[in-house]
Amino acid sequence: MSVATSIAFLAGGFGGSGGGGGILGILPLLLMIPFLYLVMIRPQQKRQKQWQEMLGTVKAGDRVTTAGGIRGVVLSLKDDAIIIRVAPDNLKLEVAKTAIASVTTGDDSK
Repeated sequence: MSVATSIAFLAGGFGGSGGGGGILGILPLLLMIPFLYLVMIRPQQKRQKQWQEMLGTVKAGDRVTTAGGIRGVVLSLKDDAIIIRVAPDNLKLEVAKTAIASVTTGDDSK
């Protein structure tokens, strides 16, 4: 058989009942769902969990970087906000906890 004949035969062409073609047609879609979960959804959930844990461990004295790139030292914590001190003029800024991108504890500073 030629390649075109083989492809047409697998696609359900050239007569045939076509009853078995339904499961073969949907099989790639069924296999795609677990693949997408493992490649895209699960790693994102893992990063989200790590970020939530990082926010839960923030304490006064930690150095933080916001999503906007502002770096400062945590002065105090509120329910949904953090007061940080920004150098060189020792400005005090109140930022939302969700705006914190990274935390460096006082022990890890250079």
